[in-house]
Amino acid sequence: MLSGKIFKSPIRHFMKTKINGGAILLFVALAAMIIANTPWSEAYNSFFAQEVVLQFGSINLFSVHGNNMTLMAIINDALMAIFFFSVGLEIKREVLVGELSSLRKALLPVVAACGGMIIPILIFFSICPAGPAARGAAIPMATDIAFSLGVLSLLGKKIPLSLKIFLTTFAVVDDIGGIIVIATFYSSHLILEYLLWALLVVLILWLGGRLGINSKLYYITLGIVVWYLFLNSGIHPTIAGVIVAFTVPARPKLNIYRYVEAIRNSLQKLPETKDVNHKNYILSNSEVSILRHVESLSDKVISPLQSMDDNLHPLVNYIVMPLFAFANASISFEHLTLADLGGVTFTVFIALVLGKFIGIFSFTWIAVKTKWLSMPEHMNSKNLLGVSLLGGIGFTVSLFIANLSYAGLSENGLTLLNQAKLGIISGSLFAGSMGYFLLNYFYKSK
Repeated sequence: MLSGKIFKSPIRHFMKTKINGGAILLFVALAAMIIANTPWSEAYNSFFAQEVVLQFGSINLFSVHGNNMTLMAIINDALMAIFFFSVGLEIKREVLVGELSSLRKALLPVVAACGGMIIPILIFFSICPAGPAARGAAIPMATDIAFSLGVLSLLGKKIPLSLKIFLTTFAVVDDIGGIIVIATFYSSHLILEYLLWALLVVLILWLGGRLGINSKLYYITLGIVVWYLFLNSGIHPTIAGVIVAFTVPARPKLNIYRYVEAIRNSLQKLPETKDVNHKNYILSNSEVSILRHVESLSDKVISPLQSMDDNLHPLVNYIVMPLFAFANASISFEHLTLADLGGVTFTVFIALVLGKFIGIFSFTWIAVKTKWLSMPEHMNSKNLLGVSLLGGIGFTVSLFIANLSYAGLSENGLTLLNQAKLGIISGSLFAGSMGYFLLNYFYKSK
């Protein structure tokens, strides 16, 4: 009963907080592309290549095996760990009380997500040029929740809530798939000592949750330690964000019913006179004490998971993701040729637009037609076509995986990364536009 009150409609909360982020990401991505093709491009690249030091005694927090991290590395490995921490909190909420909390609710979006990951990878491998380019097979796996929900929001109230929930849920499952891929294929040179220390700190975090430690500072401080140890262990540090998120307690210290009772008792002790001069009225010490007690009770009735999740959304939506997009969405057209458009660019474009569409639609349609699963209320084959196209909006996680796939290659790495970025951005814009027009057509014709 408590969870129903405290975690009321997390999927709806998730949609409301993510929808407006897409417009900001699009703006900064366009700004980065423009700057990359102007005389300012050299200053832009130099800015993100500068080293950053955050020293605590003899330890530089922003260092890997004694080498200082660049600003670009901090954005991709540190700030994106915050993004994945936020994703981890959302996943935990969904598993506890959301669309992933029961097999009946989760199965159809999970099936759709599996199709949306498997088919794009198969298409990528089937048309991708041989060699290092194949490292980017995971690029078209992800669906950008901010952009896709942003497109749906343009259609207004005529879009049924069930369609938005379906899209958000399979996009969350996509994120889980992306996290697994990053942990499995983009970690190298494992250093066991750092990993064991990291696992010990994670165990301490988990025990803290079990023992009722609800201090957010406790989880933030030890979470930073876990991130640093993962960074130096060889496992991609963004995975630390997800793991730490799952240790954050979802249970508040104070039951909602006890909270209401305590608030009523406290409010009864405050004066009820209507003759108070509000301009000159100074609270007595006892009244200040009562109000502070109410404030303390309010903090205790919100779980650390929900409190941190809510507090992180502005940071992630308006700072972390825009900074990531500005640093990573730049595409230089100076040396781009038509031959380049037929390589990784074409592969990523087709895998995102066709792969996600075919995968999401076909897996869902087969599951429903075989009567294994049923379509959510107010959903049908027509609006499933539209939402399947929106699944091809990759962007944030796709850019992130592209950077992991190609940025470290000594030969043609930057060229391949540039091609992948162009495929991601053009594919995402095409899929989003087609999805919008298709859904708009279907709902206009009603």
